[in-house]
Amino acid sequence: MRCLAARVNYKTLIIICALFTLVTVLLWNKCSSDKAIQFPRDLGHLEDLFRGEGLEKRGVDSESNNDVNNLLQVGKSVPKQPPADASHQEQQKAPPVANVLSNNANKLLGLKYEEIDCLINDDYTVKGRQEGNDVYLPFTWIEKYFDVYGKIAQYDGYDRFEFSHSYSKVYTPRGTYRPDGVFMSFEGYNVEVRDRVKCISGVEGVPLSTQWGPQGYFYPIQIAQYGLSHYSKNLTEKPPHVEVYEIAEKRDKGTRQNDWTVPKGCTVSTVFDKTRSSNVKQFTTAESSDGVYLMLGNGKDFIISFDIKFLTNGSISVVLETTEKNQLFTIHYVTNTQLIAFKDKDIYYGIGPRTGWNTITRDLITDLKKGVGLSNTKAVKQTKIMPKKVIKLVAKGKGFIDNITIATTAHMPAFFAASDWLVRNQDEKGGWPIMVTRKLGEGFKSLEPGWYSAMAQGQAMSTLVRAYLLTKEQVYLNSALRAIVPYTLKSEDHGVKAVFMNKYDWYEEYPTFPSSFVLNGFIYSLLGLYDLKETAGEKLGQEAKKLYERGMESLKAMLPLYDTGSGTIYDLRHFMLGTAPNLARWDYHTTHINQLQLLSTVDDAPIFKEFLKRWKSYLKGGRAKHN
Repeated sequence: MRCLAARVNYKTLIIICALFTLVTVLLWNKCSSDKAIQFPRDLGHLEDLFRGEGLEKRGVDSESNNDVNNLLQVGKSVPKQPPADASHQEQQKAPPVANVLSNNANKLLGLKYEEIDCLINDDYTVKGRQEGNDVYLPFTWIEKYFDVYGKIAQYDGYDRFEFSHSYSKVYTPRGTYRPDGVFMSFEGYNVEVRDRVKCISGVEGVPLSTQWGPQGYFYPIQIAQYGLSHYSKNLTEKPPHVEVYEIAEKRDKGTRQNDWTVPKGCTVSTVFDKTRSSNVKQFTTAESSDGVYLMLGNGKDFIISFDIKFLTNGSISVVLETTEKNQLFTIHYVTNTQLIAFKDKDIYYGIGPRTGWNTITRDLITDLKKGVGLSNTKAVKQTKIMPKKVIKLVAKGKGFIDNITIATTAHMPAFFAASDWLVRNQDEKGGWPIMVTRKLGEGFKSLEPGWYSAMAQGQAMSTLVRAYLLTKEQVYLNSALRAIVPYTLKSEDHGVKAVFMNKYDWYEEYPTFPSSFVLNGFIYSLLGLYDLKETAGEKLGQEAKKLYERGMESLKAMLPLYDTGSGTIYDLRHFMLGTAPNLARWDYHTTHINQLQLLSTVDDAPIFKEFLKRWKSYLKGGRAKHN
């Protein structure tokens, strides 16, 4: 025995011990699982043992090792998303890079992979692996070739690979659709955080879009969606926590007993306001002073609200402690019309003169991130800066203030900001003109500023109807009724109506020449008509009902034109221009499904059930039968 040991060199002994250890681990894992062998995570220490002479004697090829790493490496599968129109679901990012096993580990584990060249369509070759009759191709190639998605995720303490044919979700309807209920799945929309939203205007209280231009413009579709999303959130979320800091009229148990700090030359007093029939705080500050301030110290919630009336030019500023090394940033709401500015650690929003009583409600997280991320491009720069605490509120100038609160959310002020903007900005023809040039694609004539969109008209109707049902104020219903007019006019007559094959009326999201027949925008226009006809009653809603029924007839007849057999089509440019079809991305495809699901709750036509079943199957790789 001693002679045998003497003949075996120390490197061979190390190899034998390593193999014995590995076999023990494999047997243990096999006993622990009745599904598959679970491999240890880190085999690097075993690889190190084989980098010397012992490994070389076994003929390990370093180039082969690199190939295996490439083979088993999973790339970052983020679907390419061009800027989406403001109507569609928030995008979902796919998974990160991860390495699985190296070639040395494969050999140690006894996996019988052999390198094989894979010739793709007689065009090029990729390196694959063969195991018996099976051939394995790198997922980095598969995901690009088949436009699929995958990630390595942890499950029961071990890694596993999760594969998906698509990346977007279908939402289950909450029940029969109602004009006073949640709008589709908009409770999941966060319009204000989109990188193509420059900011929430301090004057108007609604988003300013940079979808098709860095200068920023008010986009009726985005504004309606902003309102509908907050309306839907208000119905689906629990009531917010509200902290009251100042009510001059009275202080109850829910009001913090904070006092104003008043520097020399400034004043703060309690006065009676006849227009409000209540006490308010009056403040006056010297020009050279830093203003009067109220300590807040809230580190939980970041929606601030206050009632304000200025007698002179002035400002209300909010000081924030942030996650950026605890630095202080200040957001200034100033009595001018400047949109937004950022300098050093100061962010400025113009709020207009505010010479009458106004309630200002601002999301401090959004205002901070839009200010820090301000750029001259279409997209707001991404930033990780977040507020940690609302330190204090500072008032400058001369005016009155009351009802200072900080809350978790404030959905209804956002909803009514959108509703009131739509009332104020509707033109004499009943439309909301879009003041930016839009080029839909090659072959279509550009839409010059001032064009209408049926999707904007429909989603505005849906917003205004809900505002009317909440308040019973006729101004909202009247505005929704006037919005019908562009539906009755053809695109060439500054309307939104197209006619397909001289038979089927279609309401255009983009009233292009030639017509484009965008599917999702058309369905949104139908939902607006449905909301209006159901709300206005038989007499006032007669025209909306007629337009809705004509549109539904067209939808049922033309729906097959949007089915590719494995997905859906965004529009009909391939028919109108003779070009390649404009395939719908997965988030548009699921929007089509979600829209049909909603319509099927108010119209039980068999065609909706048939198409829903087929289109859902496409999300998991289903395909129509071939001949």
